[in-house]
Amino acid sequence: MRPAPQQRYRTVESHDRAVVQMAPMEFGSSADASASAGPRYIKPGTNLRTDARMHMASSNGRSSNGSQGDSKLELFGFDSLVNILGLKRMVGEQAQASASTRDGENAGIAIGHPKETETKLDTMMGVFVPCLQNILGIIYYIRFTWIVGMGGVWQSLVLVAFCGSCTFLTTISLSAIATNGAMKGGGPYYLIGRALGPEVGVSIGLCFFLGNAVAGAMYVLGAVETFLDAVPSAEFFQESVTVVTNTFVNGTAAGNATTISTPNLHDLQVYGIIVTILLCFIVFGGVKIINKVAPAFLIPVLFSILCIYIGVFIAPRPNASKWITGLSITTLKDNWSSDYQRTNNAGVPDPNGALLGLYFPAVTGIMAGSNRSASLKDTQRSIPIGTLHATISTTMMYLLSVFLFGALSTREGLLTDRLLCAAVAWPSPAVVYAGIILSTLGAALQSLTGAPRLLAAIANDDILPVLNYFKAYEGSEPHVATLFTSFICISCVIIGNLDVITPTITMFFLLCYAVIMFMISWTFTVVSLALASLIYYYVSLKGKAGDWGDGFKSAYFQLALRSLRSMGANQVHPKNWYPIPLIFCRPWGKLPEDVPCHPKLADFANCMKKKGRGMSIFVSIIDGDYHESAEDAKTACRQLSAYIDYRRCEGVAEIIVAPSTSIGFRSIVQTMGLGNLKPNIVVMRYPEIWRRENLTQIPSTFVSIINDCITANKAVVIVKGLDEWPNEYQRQYGTIDLYWIVRDGGLMLLLSQLLLTKESFESCKIQVFCIAEEDTEAEELKADVKKFLYDLRMQADVIVVTVKSWEADPDRSGGSKKDDPEVYRSSQSRIRTYISELKEAAERERRPLMEGGKQVVVDEQKVEKFLYTMLKLNATILRHSRMAVVVLVSLPPPPLNHLAYCYMEYMDLLVENIPRILIVRGYRRDVVTLFT
Repeated sequence: MRPAPQQRYRTVESHDRAVVQMAPMEFGSSADASASAGPRYIKPGTNLRTDARMHMASSNGRSSNGSQGDSKLELFGFDSLVNILGLKRMVGEQAQASASTRDGENAGIAIGHPKETETKLDTMMGVFVPCLQNILGIIYYIRFTWIVGMGGVWQSLVLVAFCGSCTFLTTISLSAIATNGAMKGGGPYYLIGRALGPEVGVSIGLCFFLGNAVAGAMYVLGAVETFLDAVPSAEFFQESVTVVTNTFVNGTAAGNATTISTPNLHDLQVYGIIVTILLCFIVFGGVKIINKVAPAFLIPVLFSILCIYIGVFIAPRPNASKWITGLSITTLKDNWSSDYQRTNNAGVPDPNGALLGLYFPAVTGIMAGSNRSASLKDTQRSIPIGTLHATISTTMMYLLSVFLFGALSTREGLLTDRLLCAAVAWPSPAVVYAGIILSTLGAALQSLTGAPRLLAAIANDDILPVLNYFKAYEGSEPHVATLFTSFICISCVIIGNLDVITPTITMFFLLCYAVIMFMISWTFTVVSLALASLIYYYVSLKGKAGDWGDGFKSAYFQLALRSLRSMGANQVHPKNWYPIPLIFCRPWGKLPEDVPCHPKLADFANCMKKKGRGMSIFVSIIDGDYHESAEDAKTACRQLSAYIDYRRCEGVAEIIVAPSTSIGFRSIVQTMGLGNLKPNIVVMRYPEIWRRENLTQIPSTFVSIINDCITANKAVVIVKGLDEWPNEYQRQYGTIDLYWIVRDGGLMLLLSQLLLTKESFESCKIQVFCIAEEDTEAEELKADVKKFLYDLRMQADVIVVTVKSWEADPDRSGGSKKDDPEVYRSSQSRIRTYISELKEAAERERRPLMEGGKQVVVDEQKVEKFLYTMLKLNATILRHSRMAVVVLVSLPPPPLNHLAYCYMEYMDLLVENIPRILIVRGYRRDVVTLFT
């Protein structure tokens, strides 16, 4: 069935702004012949231009009225408009969606007003009446006069004002959140969870559920106690008689002993269980029955309060109690100060905090309206208006009642007559008894109705799998949650003591109101906070992730922005320098399609962080056109993010689409990061497969990446032997050898210290090999390096190794035979063959010598020199560090205008037969400092 025609959107004309604009227009104003059909339901994904009933313009872009038609709208499509305007989220609540759709965020879009499947409540019946019914409850009738007698008039005024202020501020916050957007079912849980996150929402929501469930027991016991006081003949057991000696706080006797009769505990338990079971049967009948019956409970309550006020003003009446003096200034003065004393065998655990603990449940009814958020016509309007009016009106009524009760009865009457309100009511106490019973039963119904739906709302969010049993599908009653709530309520009814139950309710409710709970009871406070903390951490560990745009994430974002601005763009001091590695994924190696990054590369990224401090950026490059591969890049980014989370690497993932790897990396190295939070180290695998797989494009790409890092002033760490890199469970024993050739700002030393902080390397020792020429003062160099390491507070063995330079070796043509003649000669042979092929191609095409589209220079003598140097370094490493756990060596920069192929041959010769090596190049700044 189509909804009634309401409005339609006008088309975008040629003179409109670039921003998509949509304005309402009455049906019939367009020449579109199909306009009379009215709006219809359109699911996301439907192309508006193919919808005949919406009758978009034809391809010529002209409508029947002569103006330009809807062709510009076709460029965006209906889906684009939905995404741009955010309509999916805004109307997700009103759209018809399947029961399995979570949060309604992927629901369809209804143009116009969808058909409502249930009757919605307005502000009066949906918010104001439930709040009033819960606030004007059992505490006012049978505990408030006792509170006035115990604390005196002035302390009672402070108590009511304090609690009223707490609930007023809570109402303001509740209104701010409720007016911030559309609100679903779940009441305070939904508001707190969406504002502060799923962990806080679930922990406080479950405690709030317990508070509502226990509150049902409080209301039931209040109704039963009132009934037994009114009809003593209904008692099965003998009533309890307590003899109390009234005293002041300082111990001075103030009067004779008083005998107080209270219902027997067993009577409260029996009647309480029977009433709870009857209420549960009513709750199982459905919320519609409760909504029809609940307003009828409020009328006797208001009438009974009116009768109490009439009785107060006309007191004392004939046959009135001796304690009722009528409104008297003298009585008000006598009751002005406090008089803490015990009044029954249950007593008060702490008189200084008992009043707050006993009274506060009376004002917790402000959440009754928000509990019905799913049944309200307009949550953004009804919740603030209804809750604020209920809070203000009841607070003023309680303040007025303090003065009236304080001036009405003597202290003895306030403390001993638990139903003084009924005794003074006009025309008969029976009116108040009926009002108490009906109001408490109505409030109990509200608690037993709202608590299961709160638990079902928490379960439906699917944060905690253990709550799946309490799920309730849309439109169905939460029967399992109702049974669980009834069990809790009956368990509390068995306790049978209001003075014990009410502080428990207070603690659970105060978790939502953020009141200083230690003022009431240390025991209940510790238990409540411990329970909430346990739930919070359980949700954090076992719960499913939920991103609701909560306030914590906003606070973290603002804190990050503030920290970033405070850091500025200046260079970071070496004491505050942390490695921010840019992990280059998937280059130079074949991995399975479902593995976006080499597993050991993720392990190595963790080795570059100390105690979790620092951040890694995992990047990968997709070759191709951006417009064609954008969706592939998003999918790959999600896969990479999930993978680094699975590998427990703290970092972020980025995927770049570029025509080639070189161009993509050049874009990354220039733009990645903000301010001082830019990556400062580029980490990648060594291309071991380039010759084996005959990948001729790798040398030029490899050299281009290193040159880009040098130009961008980024450090470089190249890992060779990544497949053999140990994980966190493989403990290593041996040495970490550093071959310090050039000054790198201490980066190589820092990396070795970071490795020692990991469990797999913590048993290793560091050896620093200083490479020098033969004529260098070895002992002096060794002493200087030792002093330098001592000042850096680093423990390492220092070894100076002298190597002959190419010029100083007279047998450089044949001296390599001692080291590895086959490797050296093979490199020479491949380089000569490659150079000769380049020269032949250049002569054949009559052009300069080119490689990778760039002109290069071949200096055969320099090539021989580089090969000789790499051979000597390799031989030195194999001679001293063949059994080392890992070797770190300085990375030589690629010579300018030099063959990339030759540079790869140099690097291959350097790392030959070394199983695990890190090739490191620092940048033009220090990363360690001698000074404190």
